[in-house]
Amino acid sequence: MIRVVVADDHPLLREGLRRILELEGGIKVVDEAGDGQGAINLARTVPFDILLMDLNMPGVNGLEACRIIRRDQPQIGILVLTVDDSDEKILEVLQLGVAGYLLKDVDSHTLVESIRKVYTGEPILSPTVTGKLLGRLSQTGHHPTTCGLTDRELQILTYVVGGSSNREIGGALFISEKTVKNHLSSIFRKLNVEDRTQAALKAVKIKLVKLE
Repeated sequence: MIRVVVADDHPLLREGLRRILELEGGIKVVDEAGDGQGAINLARTVPFDILLMDLNMPGVNGLEACRIIRRDQPQIGILVLTVDDSDEKILEVLQLGVAGYLLKDVDSHTLVESIRKVYTGEPILSPTVTGKLLGRLSQTGHHPTTCGLTDRELQILTYVVGGSSNREIGGALFISEKTVKNHLSSIFRKLNVEDRTQAALKAVKIKLVKLE
């Protein structure tokens, strides 16, 4: 059972999200919060797996709450659900290491699937966010480097930037998912990052991967 907490300052939206999620087998909304401090308090006292987090909330905002929860309870997968699609906010949030960033115009099926993917450790970006993010990062002017990555690791990193899952990468390269995971562990270590999203960000920023 995937245990979810919804943090949003609009009660009607929280109720709607609860109804959508509880229609799905294997997902249970265990609690709600109306602001960032409430989300922090729940993270410290209530066991759960996924936090659906709005950013624009009164008091302690969602960004600061993400920072504190990532620091204190890194096992919780944070999936940001917001209307804010500004380049600066997207970069700021993803650099904290959240598991995903979705806009509130997302359909219910995509939301549910995103929760399931985050639960299994797969980071999520909406297509709109991905396009804005990569467009922004492609403008940065850093000198090319390989950071010690092998040709195979660079190949896999290219697929990661493109949003491919481990299974899709394995199928494309004719290697097992376990081999992909081993390569990813090496990539994370060499890039000094913690997850796929941070690896993709850094790969584009320092031009390890060329955007089409």
